[in-house]
Amino acid sequence: MDRISALDLVALVLDEGTYESWDQPIDVSGYSPDYRAAVEKAAQRSGCDESIITGRGLVRGRPVAFVLNEFGFLAGSIGRAAAQRIVSAVRRATAEGLPLLASTASGGTRMQEGTPAFVHMVDISRAIMDHRAAGLPYLVHLRHPTTGGVFASWGSLGHITVAEPGALVGFLGPKVYELLEGRPFPSGVQVSENLARRGIVDSVVLHEELPSVVDRALGLLVDPVTDATRTRRPGVEPGTPRRHGTWESIEITRAEPRVGARDVLRHGSDATVRLQGTEEGERDTAMLVAFARLDGVPCVVVGQDRTTQTPANPMGPAALREARRGMRLAAELGLPLVSLIDTPGAELSPGAEEGAIAGEIARCIAAMSTLEVPSVSVLLGQGSGGGALALLPADVVVATENAWLSPLPPEGASAIVHGDVDHAPQMAQQQRVSALDLQETGTVHHVVPEPEDDSPEALARAVAAEVGHQLRGLLDARGANGLPSTHA
Repeated sequence: MDRISALDLVALVLDEGTYESWDQPIDVSGYSPDYRAAVEKAAQRSGCDESIITGRGLVRGRPVAFVLNEFGFLAGSIGRAAAQRIVSAVRRATAEGLPLLASTASGGTRMQEGTPAFVHMVDISRAIMDHRAAGLPYLVHLRHPTTGGVFASWGSLGHITVAEPGALVGFLGPKVYELLEGRPFPSGVQVSENLARRGIVDSVVLHEELPSVVDRALGLLVDPVTDATRTRRPGVEPGTPRRHGTWESIEITRAEPRVGARDVLRHGSDATVRLQGTEEGERDTAMLVAFARLDGVPCVVVGQDRTTQTPANPMGPAALREARRGMRLAAELGLPLVSLIDTPGAELSPGAEEGAIAGEIARCIAAMSTLEVPSVSVLLGQGSGGGALALLPADVVVATENAWLSPLPPEGASAIVHGDVDHAPQMAQQQRVSALDLQETGTVHHVVPEPEDDSPEALARAVAAEVGHQLRGLLDARGANGLPSTHA
């Protein structure tokens, strides 16, 4: 694999002429003669005085601090001087209110320095978490190879984490494993593409794509609200004659074509960065999590994807854990949260029970109910059971005209009350599950109309316009757009 150096990354990502180094000279006077010679040789070979370079610059005009690993310097290993350089840079970035970009390529702790260097991973992690606690974005780029204490500390703490194609990324180096265990490490496990599939990293990014990825991420996490560009539809007023009966609306939400969360992101967002998984080795395609700019308003979106939920692949507990990741990110970064509800119901199985499906529903409800950032939830289509309720609590609840919310699918309610599924239409009407019923009872605050000639794209744009309008109202009510200083 062709490696890109730390200095090449500076030239690739930062605006030309904006690089400013924060690094102080390294004191090697206390090193042994052999170690000093190795360090001097590494410096000559790599063009860097240590395995870490730090500083600040501009990315498309936005100031950003950086911490970059140089693998050519003693395999990117982290000794005490390198660790102190990282901590100093992160602390300075926090004090100056700067987003932080890190790029790793390291075998881990420097063996020549042993435990005194190893324990500095704690200091690095503490500094990064203080940076995150200040509401400042932390972006991580994992290069080949990233292993050991680097991956187990600052390489795994990003708000957004991307990796090089084909990069070796793992906790234990495969050569070390083979020597210790007497057999090779299974191939394909510690590879960036596998980590993306497992929800440990968010995406795999080519070098030439990295500048645009960083630019898009910073645009979502740093840039202010912009003007609306999509047209709102006048809301359906309570008492307006209904276009469809309750059961007909339910059938509409189950039919194709029908607007979904993907449509809202595709047609309603000015920019999007998708996140994958829980960061903890779980990924459920039933849930979409993304940083987005819905009709000009930066936000975190968690949405149930109607295109991936089937009887064979229902929404499981991992999907709700992904949603909670989005909620945590919104709270930490001071961004509004938007939830898109569209599910035929959460998974009902022994595996779901053992995966704490009920607990995850409870924790989602608790998290959304106690968010301190502005929030809007959207009943986009089907809203069946606890899996739908998990994403409902918000400052403002919007619904499309044909959306619905019920304790169980109407067929399930019919089975409980009547012992058959034939009374499902009757049960749906009796339980007042429709968006218009929910508006009358106060659960839904605004209904987006669905005219007869509607299309998924047009409805997605209208939903985004309404969400953007509601978020602007919530942000304005909080003053200064309700966002932390990085968004000013």
